[in-house]
Amino acid sequence: MKSLLSRRDFLKLGGLTLGGLAFSPFLPGLTDFDDSFVVRIATAQMPVRKEPTDDSRIELTWYRDELVHIYGQVTAEEPPHNPVWYKVWGGYMHRGRLHRVKTLYQTPPSTIPEGTRLITDVSVPFTTPYRFSKAYGWEPLSPPLYYSSVHWVVALEQGPPMADYKGPWYQIFDELDSNVTYYVPAIHMRVLPSDYMAPISPDVPYEQKLIEINLSKQELYAYEYGNLVFQTNISSGVPGDPTGGTGIPTTTPTGKFSIMDKVPAKHMGNSYFSSETTGNLLADVDNYVLPGVPWSSFFTTQGHAFHGTYWHENFGAPMSHGCINMRTEEANWIFRWVKPDHSSDAVANRGLGTVVEVHY
Repeated sequence: MKSLLSRRDFLKLGGLTLGGLAFSPFLPGLTDFDDSFVVRIATAQMPVRKEPTDDSRIELTWYRDELVHIYGQVTAEEPPHNPVWYKVWGGYMHRGRLHRVKTLYQTPPSTIPEGTRLITDVSVPFTTPYRFSKAYGWEPLSPPLYYSSVHWVVALEQGPPMADYKGPWYQIFDELDSNVTYYVPAIHMRVLPSDYMAPISPDVPYEQKLIEINLSKQELYAYEYGNLVFQTNISSGVPGDPTGGTGIPTTTPTGKFSIMDKVPAKHMGNSYFSSETTGNLLADVDNYVLPGVPWSSFFTTQGHAFHGTYWHENFGAPMSHGCINMRTEEANWIFRWVKPDHSSDAVANRGLGTVVEVHY
């Protein structure tokens, strides 16, 4: 593919002064240096309490996608599964529905060979994708793509002419919306190194690997030859069946399964562009369009999977519509560890895989 950028343009991009773009909507979260870290509000609204307890007075409220500086944290007595509260201006917020984010701008490649897919993740708190149509021109899409979500990039393009950011944009390949093209600023996407796809202990036969899920404890255990090699807490499905028997319950099924399909970047929930959906297994009750769900390893034909989670930090309690929510880096470990092995540029890999046992 021919580069859309001249060498002069590319060098100008590499030398952009961020100060000149500090108030651009395409550079979210840019602030002066301080010793705090930043979280994104990942639910409709989040109260700030006077003290680190749900019984304390609400001092103020933050709303979805607002960015909040965190100046410290405390371990309280509640909730028992996740007793961490963050110190913010005005009081405390429980971390359960917060998304810890960074703002890390990237230098994109000068070209992407035709037919190549690059696996990337979002390296800013969020970035707004745009689509183009002859009928409507350039349109922003909602929701944005969020920090640590994973996406396939297939080309470098020019972005919306009205955008403040004039550098190159990436064309995103979305397996759910594969017939519609959309774009994001290339400086917002990190090209992942090859070790994000590298198998872990590939010499161990699939029948000698086992994943155990204890729903009562909300714990995951991984074994090789019967020996524990990995352990963490997770969030399984919220018990129940809100469909009244007409659809798939939100309870995570129990039994013995095998990994069937591995997808590095999965669009869950509803499509951006139509009523098409991946089924009733929306990854979270509060989110209905979830592009770029990272490192999904499916273990049932209904669509239950292990996958990374960028919309909560409430592991240890049921949170999903049936899937196993994990921290993104831990879901990547599972993705790389379970069989079948994954080809580095494949959208999905299928085959007889690692055994999964789910029980209470």
